[in-house]
Amino acid sequence: MKGLILSGGKGTRLYPLTYTNAKQLIPVANKPVLVRVIESIRDAGVDEIGIVIGQTGPQIKEVIGDGSKQGVRITYIPQESPDGLAHAVKISRDFLGDERFVMFLVDNVIQGGIGRLISDFAHSDWNSQIVLKEVENPSAYGVAKLRPDGSIEKLIEKPKDPPSNLALVGIYMFDSTIWEAVNSIQPSWRGELEITDAIQWLIDAGHRVYPHVHQGWWIDTGKPTDMLEANSLVLEELSPTIALDAVIENSTVDRRVTVESGARIINSTVRGPTIIGENTVIENAYIGPFTSIYHHVTVRNCEVERSIVLEHSAISDLRDRLQDSLIGRSATIGRSDDKPRVLKMNVGDHSSLWIV
Repeated sequence: MKGLILSGGKGTRLYPLTYTNAKQLIPVANKPVLVRVIESIRDAGVDEIGIVIGQTGPQIKEVIGDGSKQGVRITYIPQESPDGLAHAVKISRDFLGDERFVMFLVDNVIQGGIGRLISDFAHSDWNSQIVLKEVENPSAYGVAKLRPDGSIEKLIEKPKDPPSNLALVGIYMFDSTIWEAVNSIQPSWRGELEITDAIQWLIDAGHRVYPHVHQGWWIDTGKPTDMLEANSLVLEELSPTIALDAVIENSTVDRRVTVESGARIINSTVRGPTIIGENTVIENAYIGPFTSIYHHVTVRNCEVERSIVLEHSAISDLRDRLQDSLIGRSATIGRSDDKPRVLKMNVGDHSSLWIV
């Protein structure tokens, strides 16, 4: 079995962070989302993975390389234009051959991995298996209608009157019947080959398409609020560790905090679940729960809570607590005199922001 990761999107919903940074490389709990997806597929026993890339391909290649760091073999598959998820499958034929495969949209962060999903599909005679999740607002998603025998009868995109509360998560399993499907469908009104149309083609052609209803949490990290929520959920699952060469001086660091190699925490309070990245300096500061601070960051004389701060950034001398914020690479945030108040912001890479 092989893995296919669709990682070609621009991430416009995460602007300004993704003007200069591939959305797939934004970290959740100090690990890029794309790396989490690769590791999830690897941990399910699949070590040959194709990654469909678009405009951010060079950045992805630079970070991921050949996959050896994650213990997998990576093949890159360029998608010249965003012509749909089924198109991404179609151009991956040479890599996938006629093997069964799992397809994973890179925006997804789920609890518990996909080992059971792959095992179920591998030991079945199904042609496709689709991951679904019960949601409170199904009209905002693509949803599935099931038959009495539990198989999928129909997929409906954002229905006004949903036939179920089972939303499509963005993780799919296919066998070789998918090739006839992607070659038979026509572009949608958006001008794209839709994967839901390909799956519906399989269903209408009499192929066996079954659901896997995911019981844990699931987050689509396409928006800043969702990225922060995913970060919080993953931080809660971490097993905290403090690197041997980390320095903690005159500080309070609770047991739910991870401190990575070379980090220094001085005259500060850090409350978890939180992660402090490699060679980061926290001085005269308060770092509150659900915060991820990446590597080579400096935080001095301020308070940060429930935020993600990317690498090589500097935050200092803020009277107001910084919370619910995404701070891009190499950003600088300082302060001018003003009344204290809570700050919320999404700051892009290489920005300089002064609070006045």
